[in-house]
Amino acid sequence: MGKNLNRKRRHHERQFGSAEIINFLDPKFEHERALPPIKALNPTQADYLDALRKASQVIVLGPAGTGKTWLAATHAADLYRNRQIDKIILTRPNVPCGRSLGYFPGTLEDKFAPWAAPVAEAIKERIGKAAYALALKRGGIELVPFEVMRGRSWKNAFVLLDEAQNATPAEIKTFLTRIGEDCTVVINGDVSQCDLDRDSGLRTVIAMIEAQKLAVPVIEFTRADIVRSGICAMWVNAFAEAQI
Repeated sequence: MGKNLNRKRRHHERQFGSAEIINFLDPKFEHERALPPIKALNPTQADYLDALRKASQVIVLGPAGTGKTWLAATHAADLYRNRQIDKIILTRPNVPCGRSLGYFPGTLEDKFAPWAAPVAEAIKERIGKAAYALALKRGGIELVPFEVMRGRSWKNAFVLLDEAQNATPAEIKTFLTRIGEDCTVVINGDVSQCDLDRDSGLRTVIAMIEAQKLAVPVIEFTRADIVRSGICAMWVNAFAEAQI
């Protein structure tokens, strides 16, 4: 009896000890993962960060390379590290610019993971790879394909819809009606890069906000706000001039 109790105690201590390695509140973890605050690189990024901190819903528009996704993901990671939210939800419409998700192996979630990679990498930078893997395993971070969204709801979460220009009006309605209490919602997209052969739900939502004067900040980046690289800025401008 005593031996069994000792074995259980040692097993429990090993489990607890392994969890401590990636405990956000562990002083060692905090020292190793001490990161500078998120800083805006231009006035539009400053407006975006201010909206993220103050508003429960934000729509952000603009071309590639302006930091739309990175800022949202990094802000979400900081909220999660500081225990201000319970979950980070990542989703996007499954409208490819090449092959569809059906060509990738694995489950629907496995197929979706590469599409969420830019957001995932930004979160890993802030909380660490081990903490990200544990959060993903325990449901603290969820990658939610649009196909399985109906019937879901979230509370006390940061919910990021990326590539929203490729959501239909019906899909974006489904997304917005999943949101519960104490959530921060970011809808991110570039209406000039819509791959749909029908109306974009992002355009529909923006028109509704303007027509009904809804209290949702809309932050719009321009080509002048590109910060990724000079090469990125050059090609975004070149394609825009060529109207491609």
